[in-house]
Amino acid sequence: MTTAAPPLADVLASPTAAVVLDGGLSNQLESAGYDLGDDLWSARLLAEEPEALVAAHLAYYEAGADVVTTAGYQATFEGFARRGIGRDRAAELLALGVDLVREAAGRARAAGVTRPLWAAASVGPYGAMLADGSEYRGRYGVEAAALEAFHRPRLEALAAAGPNVLALETVPDAEEARALLRAVRGLGVPAWLSYTVDGERTRAGGSLEEAFGLAADADEVVAVGVNCCAPEDARRAVEVAARVSGKPVVVYPNSGERWDAAARGWRGRPTFSADRAEEWRRAGARLIGGCCRVGPDAVTAVAQRLRR
Repeated sequence: MTTAAPPLADVLASPTAAVVLDGGLSNQLESAGYDLGDDLWSARLLAEEPEALVAAHLAYYEAGADVVTTAGYQATFEGFARRGIGRDRAAELLALGVDLVREAAGRARAAGVTRPLWAAASVGPYGAMLADGSEYRGRYGVEAAALEAFHRPRLEALAAAGPNVLALETVPDAEEARALLRAVRGLGVPAWLSYTVDGERTRAGGSLEEAFGLAADADEVVAVGVNCCAPEDARRAVEVAARVSGKPVVVYPNSGERWDAAARGWRGRPTFSADRAEEWRRAGARLIGGCCRVGPDAVTAVAQRLRR
Protein backbone atom coordinates (compact mmCIF):
# COMPACT_ATOMS: atom_id res chain seq x y z
CA MET A 1 0.00 0.00 0.00
CA THR A 2 1.36 3.45 -0.94
CA THR A 3 1.78 5.93 1.89
CA ALA A 4 0.64 9.48 1.16
CA ALA A 5 3.30 12.06 1.91
CA PRO A 6 2.50 14.16 4.99
CA PRO A 7 3.71 17.77 5.13
CA LEU A 8 7.50 17.69 5.25
CA ALA A 9 7.55 20.22 8.09
CA ASP A 10 5.51 17.82 10.26
CA VAL A 11 7.96 14.99 9.64
CA LEU A 12 10.97 17.17 10.38
CA ALA A 13 9.46 18.27 13.69
CA SER A 14 10.31 14.85 15.12
CA PRO A 15 13.70 14.77 16.87
CA THR A 16 14.25 11.29 15.37
CA ALA A 17 13.51 12.30 11.77
CA ALA A 18 15.94 11.17 9.08
CA VAL A 19 14.71 12.14 5.62
CA VAL A 20 16.97 11.06 2.76
CA LEU A 21 17.69 13.50 -0.06
CA ASP A 22 18.83 12.61 -3.55
CA GLY A 23 22.34 13.07 -4.94
CA GLY A 24 23.78 15.03 -7.84
CA LEU A 25 21.48 15.30 -10.84
CA SER A 26 24.23 16.31 -13.27
CA ASN A 27 26.45 13.30 -12.59
CA GLN A 28 23.49 10.97 -13.04
CA LEU A 29 22.66 12.56 -16.39
CA GLU A 30 26.28 12.57 -17.52
CA SER A 31 26.60 8.89 -16.64
CA ALA A 32 23.65 8.30 -18.99
CA GLY A 33 25.57 10.02 -21.79
CA TYR A 34 24.17 13.55 -21.74
CA ASP A 35 26.49 16.50 -22.36
CA LEU A 36 25.76 19.29 -19.87
CA GLY A 37 28.48 21.67 -21.05
CA ASP A 38 25.98 24.46 -21.44
CA ASP A 39 25.02 27.64 -19.58
CA LEU A 40 21.65 26.08 -18.72
CA TRP A 41 23.31 22.90 -17.43
CA SER A 42 20.68 20.25 -16.63
CA ALA A 43 17.87 22.79 -17.20
CA ARG A 44 18.49 22.47 -20.94
CA LEU A 45 16.95 19.02 -20.81
CA LEU A 46 13.64 20.43 -19.57
CA ALA A 47 13.07 21.59 -23.14
CA GLU A 48 15.04 18.97 -25.05
CA GLU A 49 15.02 15.63 -23.16
CA PRO A 50 12.46 15.63 -20.34
CA GLU A 51 12.34 11.84 -20.24
CA ALA A 52 16.03 11.81 -19.35
CA LEU A 53 15.21 13.84 -16.26
CA VAL A 54 12.41 11.47 -15.25
CA ALA A 55 14.82 8.54 -15.50
CA ALA A 56 17.44 10.34 -13.38
CA HIS A 57 14.88 11.31 -10.73
CA LEU A 58 13.50 7.76 -10.67
CA ALA A 59 16.99 6.34 -10.12
CA TYR A 60 17.24 8.33 -6.90
CA TYR A 61 13.78 7.39 -5.63
CA GLU A 62 14.61 3.76 -6.29
CA ALA A 63 17.98 4.20 -4.58
CA GLY A 64 16.23 5.22 -1.38
CA ALA A 65 15.77 8.99 -1.58
CA ASP A 66 12.62 10.37 0.04
CA VAL A 67 13.08 13.83 -1.51
CA VAL A 68 14.10 14.40 -5.13
CA THR A 69 15.03 17.83 -6.49
CA THR A 70 14.05 19.33 -9.84
CA ALA A 71 16.38 20.36 -12.66
CA GLY A 72 15.76 23.98 -11.80
CA TYR A 73 19.10 25.09 -10.38
CA GLN A 74 20.03 27.11 -13.48
CA ALA A 75 16.49 27.44 -14.82
CA THR A 76 15.73 31.17 -14.81
CA PHE A 77 13.74 33.53 -16.98
CA GLU A 78 16.95 35.36 -17.84
CA GLY A 79 18.85 32.20 -18.73
CA PHE A 80 16.06 30.90 -20.93
CA ALA A 81 15.76 34.31 -22.61
CA ARG A 82 19.36 34.06 -23.75
CA ARG A 83 18.34 30.91 -25.60
CA GLY A 84 15.39 32.65 -27.27
CA ILE A 85 12.79 31.16 -24.91
CA GLY A 86 10.07 33.64 -23.94
CA ARG A 87 8.65 34.15 -20.46
CA ASP A 88 5.49 32.11 -20.97
CA ARG A 89 7.42 29.10 -22.22
CA ALA A 90 10.04 29.57 -19.50
CA ALA A 91 7.31 29.49 -16.85
CA GLU A 92 6.01 26.28 -18.40
CA LEU A 93 9.47 24.73 -18.24
CA LEU A 94 9.89 25.69 -14.60
CA ALA A 95 6.57 24.01 -13.79
CA LEU A 96 7.52 21.03 -15.94
CA GLY A 97 10.51 20.39 -13.70
CA VAL A 98 8.13 19.79 -10.79
CA ASP A 99 5.86 17.62 -12.93
CA LEU A 100 8.80 15.44 -14.00
CA VAL A 101 9.73 14.71 -10.39
CA ARG A 102 6.10 13.82 -9.71
CA GLU A 103 6.12 11.53 -12.74
CA ALA A 104 9.20 9.81 -11.37
CA ALA A 105 7.53 9.42 -7.98
CA GLY A 106 4.51 7.85 -9.67
CA ARG A 107 6.72 5.37 -11.48
CA ALA A 108 8.54 4.54 -8.25
CA ARG A 109 5.23 3.79 -6.55
CA ALA A 110 4.16 1.66 -9.49
CA ALA A 111 7.40 -0.28 -9.06
CA GLY A 112 6.61 -0.98 -5.41
CA VAL A 113 8.02 1.96 -3.42
CA THR A 114 5.56 2.60 -0.59
CA ARG A 115 7.29 5.18 1.64
CA PRO A 116 6.30 8.87 1.41
CA LEU A 117 7.96 10.72 -1.48
CA TRP A 118 8.43 14.47 -1.77
CA ALA A 119 9.33 16.84 -4.63
CA ALA A 120 11.68 19.77 -4.01
CA ALA A 121 11.88 22.63 -6.52
CA SER A 122 15.50 23.71 -6.89
CA VAL A 123 16.14 27.46 -6.69
CA GLY A 124 19.75 28.27 -7.44
CA PRO A 125 21.44 31.55 -6.50
CA TYR A 126 21.86 34.57 -8.75
CA GLY A 127 25.38 33.42 -9.54
CA ALA A 128 24.08 30.19 -11.11
CA MET A 129 22.31 32.24 -13.78
CA LEU A 130 25.62 33.94 -14.62
CA ALA A 131 27.13 30.48 -15.27
CA ASP A 132 30.62 31.67 -14.34
CA GLY A 133 31.07 30.18 -10.88
CA SER A 134 29.88 33.32 -9.12
CA GLU A 135 27.80 31.30 -6.68
CA TYR A 136 31.08 30.18 -5.10
CA ARG A 137 32.13 33.78 -4.49
CA GLY A 138 28.92 35.69 -3.80
CA ARG A 139 28.83 39.43 -3.23
CA TYR A 140 27.94 40.04 -6.84
CA GLY A 141 27.83 43.81 -6.58
CA VAL A 142 24.06 43.68 -7.12
CA GLU A 143 21.75 45.58 -4.79
CA ALA A 144 19.52 43.60 -2.45
CA ALA A 145 16.35 44.88 -4.10
CA ALA A 146 17.60 43.66 -7.48
CA LEU A 147 18.35 40.22 -6.06
CA GLU A 148 14.85 39.98 -4.62
CA ALA A 149 13.35 41.11 -7.94
CA PHE A 150 15.40 38.45 -9.73
CA HIS A 151 14.26 35.62 -7.47
CA ARG A 152 10.58 36.45 -6.92
CA PRO A 153 9.13 35.69 -10.40
CA ARG A 154 10.83 32.30 -10.58
CA LEU A 155 9.69 31.46 -7.05
CA GLU A 156 6.14 32.42 -7.98
CA ALA A 157 6.21 30.16 -11.04
CA LEU A 158 7.61 27.26 -9.05
CA ALA A 159 5.19 27.72 -6.16
CA ALA A 160 2.27 27.66 -8.60
CA ALA A 161 3.43 24.21 -9.75
CA GLY A 162 2.86 22.90 -6.23
CA PRO A 163 6.13 21.30 -5.06
CA ASN A 164 6.27 20.04 -1.50
CA VAL A 165 9.17 22.36 -0.73
CA LEU A 166 11.33 25.03 -2.36
CA ALA A 167 15.07 24.28 -2.13
CA LEU A 168 16.85 27.63 -1.84
CA GLU A 169 20.27 26.14 -2.36
CA THR A 170 23.97 26.83 -2.84
CA VAL A 171 23.55 30.33 -1.40
CA PRO A 172 26.99 31.96 -0.99
CA ASP A 173 26.26 34.70 1.53
CA ALA A 174 23.79 36.16 3.99
CA GLU A 175 23.05 39.08 1.65
CA GLU A 176 21.48 36.84 -0.97
CA ALA A 177 19.79 34.77 1.73
CA ARG A 178 18.02 37.88 2.99
CA ALA A 179 16.76 38.60 -0.52
CA LEU A 180 15.55 35.03 -0.93
CA LEU A 181 13.75 35.06 2.40
CA ARG A 182 11.92 38.24 1.41
CA ALA A 183 11.11 36.81 -2.02
CA VAL A 184 9.65 33.58 -0.65
CA ARG A 185 7.20 35.26 1.73
CA GLY A 186 3.53 34.68 1.13
CA LEU A 187 3.93 32.00 -1.53
CA GLY A 188 2.29 29.30 0.58
CA VAL A 189 5.07 26.75 -0.01
CA PRO A 190 7.66 25.87 2.67
CA ALA A 191 11.36 26.22 1.88
CA TRP A 192 14.73 25.08 3.03
CA LEU A 193 17.70 27.46 2.97
CA SER A 194 21.06 25.93 2.19
CA TYR A 195 24.41 27.72 2.01
CA THR A 196 27.60 26.64 0.33
CA VAL A 197 30.50 27.02 2.75
CA ASP A 198 34.27 26.83 2.87
CA GLY A 199 35.67 25.78 6.21
CA GLU A 200 33.81 27.63 8.94
CA ARG A 201 32.67 30.56 6.76
CA THR A 202 30.21 31.05 3.94
CA ARG A 203 31.76 31.00 0.47
CA ALA A 204 31.75 34.79 0.54
CA GLY A 205 33.63 34.73 3.84
CA GLY A 206 30.74 35.55 6.13
CA SER A 207 29.88 34.27 9.59
CA LEU A 208 27.95 31.00 9.75
CA GLU A 209 26.20 32.22 12.89
CA GLU A 210 24.86 35.25 11.03
CA ALA A 211 23.91 33.23 7.96
CA PHE A 212 22.04 30.47 9.76
CA GLY A 213 20.51 32.87 12.24
CA LEU A 214 18.49 34.51 9.45
CA ALA A 215 16.28 31.43 9.32
CA ALA A 216 15.34 31.51 12.99
CA ASP A 217 12.39 33.87 12.54
CA ALA A 218 11.47 32.91 8.97
CA ASP A 219 8.21 31.00 9.21
CA GLU A 220 8.54 29.74 5.63
CA VAL A 221 11.83 27.98 6.36
CA VAL A 222 11.44 24.37 7.54
CA ALA A 223 15.17 23.57 7.49
CA VAL A 224 18.49 25.39 7.15
CA GLY A 225 21.94 24.07 6.43
CA VAL A 226 24.59 23.47 3.75
CA ASN A 227 25.12 21.88 0.36
CA CYS A 228 27.73 21.78 -2.41
CA CYS A 229 30.62 21.88 0.06
CA ALA A 230 33.31 19.46 1.13
CA PRO A 231 32.04 16.63 3.39
CA GLU A 232 34.74 17.62 5.87
CA ASP A 233 33.13 21.05 6.32
CA ALA A 234 29.61 19.75 6.92
CA ARG A 235 29.59 18.61 10.53
CA ARG A 236 30.65 21.93 12.06
CA ALA A 237 28.11 23.73 9.86
CA VAL A 238 25.35 21.36 10.97
CA GLU A 239 26.16 22.01 14.62
CA VAL A 240 26.11 25.78 14.16
CA ALA A 241 22.91 25.71 12.09
CA ALA A 242 21.08 23.66 14.72
CA ARG A 243 22.28 25.87 17.56
CA VAL A 244 21.60 29.33 16.15
CA SER A 245 18.46 28.68 14.10
CA GLY A 246 16.49 26.28 16.27
CA LYS A 247 15.36 24.65 13.01
CA PRO A 248 15.85 21.17 11.55
CA VAL A 249 19.08 21.03 9.57
CA VAL A 250 19.58 20.05 5.92
CA VAL A 251 22.96 18.79 4.70
CA TYR A 252 24.01 17.51 1.28
CA PRO A 253 27.68 18.06 0.47
CA ASN A 254 29.67 17.06 -2.61
CA SER A 255 31.59 13.80 -3.03
CA GLY A 256 34.81 15.31 -1.69
CA GLU A 257 36.71 15.25 -4.98
CA ARG A 258 38.21 18.56 -6.09
CA TRP A 259 37.59 20.33 -9.38
CA ASP A 260 40.78 21.19 -11.27
CA ALA A 261 39.77 24.20 -13.37
CA ALA A 262 42.95 24.15 -15.44
CA ALA A 263 42.62 20.48 -16.37
CA ARG A 264 38.80 20.65 -16.36
CA GLY A 265 38.54 17.45 -14.39
CA TRP A 266 37.97 16.06 -10.90
CA ARG A 267 40.94 15.16 -8.74
CA GLY A 268 41.38 13.24 -5.49
CA ARG A 269 39.27 10.57 -3.87
CA PRO A 270 35.66 10.75 -2.63
CA THR A 271 35.28 11.38 1.09
CA PHE A 272 31.47 11.30 1.25
CA SER A 273 30.25 8.28 3.20
CA ALA A 274 27.31 6.84 5.09
CA ASP A 275 29.43 7.05 8.25
CA ARG A 276 29.60 10.81 7.84
CA ALA A 277 25.84 10.93 7.28
CA GLU A 278 25.31 9.25 10.63
CA GLU A 279 27.58 11.87 12.25
CA TRP A 280 25.56 14.66 10.65
CA ARG A 281 22.37 13.13 11.98
CA ARG A 282 23.76 13.02 15.51
CA ALA A 283 24.81 16.66 15.13
CA GLY A 284 21.23 17.69 14.30
CA ALA A 285 20.68 17.04 10.60
CA ARG A 286 17.22 15.82 9.61
CA LEU A 287 17.43 16.07 5.79
CA ILE A 288 20.54 14.26 4.56
CA GLY A 289 21.83 13.54 1.06
CA GLY A 290 24.49 14.48 -1.44
CA CYS A 291 25.26 17.06 -4.09
CA CYS A 292 27.80 17.01 -6.95
CA ARG A 293 29.16 13.56 -7.85
CA VAL A 294 27.19 11.78 -5.14
CA GLY A 295 25.27 9.10 -7.02
CA PRO A 296 22.51 6.56 -6.37
CA ASP A 297 24.84 4.00 -4.79
CA ALA A 298 25.93 6.52 -2.16
CA VAL A 299 22.31 7.52 -1.53
CA THR A 300 21.41 3.85 -1.02
CA ALA A 301 24.20 3.52 1.55
CA VAL A 302 22.97 6.62 3.39
CA ALA A 303 19.36 5.39 3.37
CA GLN A 304 20.35 2.00 4.72
CA ARG A 305 22.42 3.55 7.49
CA LEU A 306 19.79 6.07 8.58
CA ARG A 307 16.87 3.62 8.49
CA ARG A 308 18.40 0.72 10.32
